[in-house]
Amino acid sequence: MAREIDEAWISEAIERHRRVEQLRGDYERAVEAHQVSVHSPDDSIEVTVTASGQITDIQIHGGLQHRQPVEFSRELQATVANAAEAARWARAKLHDEIFGELRPLGEA
Repeated sequence: MAREIDEAWISEAIERHRRVEQLRGDYERAVEAHQVSVHSPDDSIEVTVTASGQITDIQIHGGLQHRQPVEFSRELQATVANAAEAARWARAKLHDEIFGELRPLGEA
C-alpha cells in the first residue's frame, strides 16, 4: 500500500530545519559573545567568563601582601569554579531565549 505524501508537512519540515540551523548559529554566536563576571566572597577576585566557559579576564582587587598563598589559591579556585557554573547558567538562559519559541512540527 503506497503512503500518501503530505507536501505541506514536508515543506514545513524543510522550513523548520532551516530555522533551527539559523537559530543554532545565533546561539553559537551568542554563547561566544555573552560574558558574565563572578566575585569572591570578599570581592578581592573577579573572574569574567564567556557563556562558552572561556575565561577572558581575572582581576585582583587590593594587595596580596596580607594573604596567605594557600588561602588565596583556595579563593581563586572557588571563584573560577563559580565562573564555570555561571557560564553553564548563561548558556541555559541563552538556549531558552533562542530556542524556547520552537513548537512541535505539525502544530499550528
